[in-house]
Amino acid sequence: PLGALIGVTGVSGSGKSTLINDTLLPILSQHFYRSLREPLAYDRIEGLEHVDKVVAVDQSPLGRTPRSNPATYTGVFSDIRSLYVNLPEAKIRGYKPGRFSFYVPCEACHGKRYNHETLEVRFKGKSIADVLDMTINQAVEFFENVPNILHKIKVLQDVGLGYIKLGQSSTTLSGGESQRVKLATELSKRDTGQTIYILDEPTTGLHFEDIRVLMDVLQRLVNRGNTVIVIEHNLDVIKVADYLIDMGPEGGRGGGQLLYEGTPEGLAESGVGYTGKFLKAELTPPHTAQQTDNFINSNNK
Repeated sequence: PLGALIGVTGVSGSGKSTLINDTLLPILSQHFYRSLREPLAYDRIEGLEHVDKVVAVDQSPLGRTPRSNPATYTGVFSDIRSLYVNLPEAKIRGYKPGRFSFYVPCEACHGKRYNHETLEVRFKGKSIADVLDMTINQAVEFFENVPNILHKIKVLQDVGLGYIKLGQSSTTLSGGESQRVKLATELSKRDTGQTIYILDEPTTGLHFEDIRVLMDVLQRLVNRGNTVIVIEHNLDVIKVADYLIDMGPEGGRGGGQLLYEGTPEGLAESGVGYTGKFLKAELTPPHTAQQTDNFINSNNK
């Protein structure tokens, strides 16, 4: 179904990635972007007229170089640069946007990424280097009266990234942090509510509170009418999905079958597959320590 949070479940090797990453994603990518990647064999797909794009949000780095950071990835750096270019001091000196483009820190600029003259141009007493050194929380306060900048950095704060720096190198961000920067960027866009987002085990490496924040973000995307498909083992995610697709029954050659599709409660009551068994224990009060093992791993065969 579209416009819902969909969980794709099953033990490792049961066919989850084959179904979503190797079949559905290439079909959608070919349709919207003329991707050259061929999907695996399938009979037919219906409902493409109700979707306008697909976005795969993974935990890979934002960029391959130290120059990639949350400010450049979200696009807010261009807005900040424009702000500085239009300050009286910059206009008097005839500075163009390129003047405020930054490079990898060097000894000459003492790690500031800019030369002395550029740093003399200030907004509310802060140079552009000072701004890049701010945490997201500090930047939200600093730019509270600059709507076009505030909008893009506020969503970074909303996804729980208030503690990272605006100009922090992407190479120092964890996979979970990179993923949330990507989600924040999507949230900051004016969308049509007809996007399919695909996430492959997004909770890997995240703490309980981070998972809660992530789920809130995904729910915001769904509330706009979008479809979020999550391949996941974590029961905290599985139990709050609107719809589940359970693959199995085993991994490898014993997998590849569609065991169940429907609500989490329906899967718990069905008695089908490993996910249903663990989900029933999770949804049956009161919880006991033995029942609430949050992860189903491939050893449960």
